[in-house]
Amino acid sequence: MISKLFARQRVGQPLEALTPREREVLEMMAAGWSDGAIAQRLYASEGTIGKHISNIFAKLDLPVSTDDNRRVLAVLAYLNRDRAA
Repeated sequence: MISKLFARQRVGQPLEALTPREREVLEMMAAGWSDGAIAQRLYASEGTIGKHISNIFAKLDLPVSTDDNRRVLAVLAYLNRDRAA
């Protein structure tokens, strides 16, 4: 699973496609924050944070799957961003 993620990152560097707000949300996800905590910190609704997270999943090419946890894969992409460059 991790090798697939790294292969995805090398093609087009999808983290670069994230908006500054999406990067901020992903950073907070990587810190272990819940959607509710992120919403409070950013003065946004949980629905807005959910939309940002959906956009992150789409831009990182993380489709819905019963085999993978997209939130974990997105955080791994964030944590390994320098390695993929």
